[in-house]
Amino acid sequence: MGMFSFFTQELAIDLGTANTIIIYNDKIVVDEPSIVAMDRTTGKLIAIGRQARQMQGKTHEHIYTVRPLRDGVIADFDAAEQMIRSMIKLINKRSRLFKPALRIVICIPSGSTEVEIRAVRDSAEQADGRDVYMIYEPMAAALGIGLDVEAPQGNMVVDIGGGTTEIAVIALGGIVCNKSERIAGDGFTADIQAYMRRQHNIKIGERTAEDIKIAVGAALADLENPPADFIAHGPDLMSALPIEVPVSYQEIAHCLEKSLSKIETAIISVLEQTPPELYADIVKSGIYLAGGGALLRGLDKRLSDKIKIPFIVAEDPLHAVARGTGIALKNVENCAFLMR
Repeated sequence: MGMFSFFTQELAIDLGTANTIIIYNDKIVVDEPSIVAMDRTTGKLIAIGRQARQMQGKTHEHIYTVRPLRDGVIADFDAAEQMIRSMIKLINKRSRLFKPALRIVICIPSGSTEVEIRAVRDSAEQADGRDVYMIYEPMAAALGIGLDVEAPQGNMVVDIGGGTTEIAVIALGGIVCNKSERIAGDGFTADIQAYMRRQHNIKIGERTAEDIKIAVGAALADLENPPADFIAHGPDLMSALPIEVPVSYQEIAHCLEKSLSKIETAIISVLEQTPPELYADIVKSGIYLAGGGALLRGLDKRLSDKIKIPFIVAEDPLHAVARGTGIALKNVENCAFLMR
């Protein structure tokens, strides 16, 4: 494939609500927040990724920041296309005298509608994608975790991303039953913002709520190695004077209770649909957790105690979907589960 690969660039893209990851030549070459900053007057792109995230909540009237994806699907088509195009340019800026044809495998939520799938495909094609294939996120997560998806054996994956929680039972190279729940990392962040406003009378932005989630986010109010309290700074809602509030992991576990209960209910709902033979396989091998939400402290223990099946956090859960998409890219001719 030597000469062909010179003219064709193959990219695996995990187009996530929170982060976009691009794999090229088996290496993660782009890992940036899915956010862009635009000029309000001209519509021109000003910044993407980390640079745009630093501007979030700090812009003046001529600049606005936008997250092109909401709930795992494209909410702003133009911004999504510009973001994908700019991230691909990050790879190519150091080399190549000409623009290569792009073969892209991109992952999508398993609950995507035809319209949402078309929006992703059109965005990739507008960003110069010649051959665009799509793979469902739970299938990509299973490949990235290292599961044998072609085997006559049931594997269950729970991928808690930024916009959606993808739950699927996989066997014989296909998804047997699945559920896409629009409660995930962004929902947790919104819960924290609402809790801080209600409980501590402090107004915090999305970025601060995200920092709290990373620093003291927990699914259990009793952890063996608890993190230190996070000090949140912001204005008092009544007086507008600055205050600082220590936030403990127990408080976050309490404020995320409702969202986590909904994820538990969704997992049980998928297990109810699972054929008995596959159910038996899952009980033996356990359920795998992937995505950024899998990093929530104590989540695996909470789910194991509640559902009575072992839950295993994948190695490097943040990049499991991207790595699985990369594996599908390498086997694009043989993967029956890829869509065009």
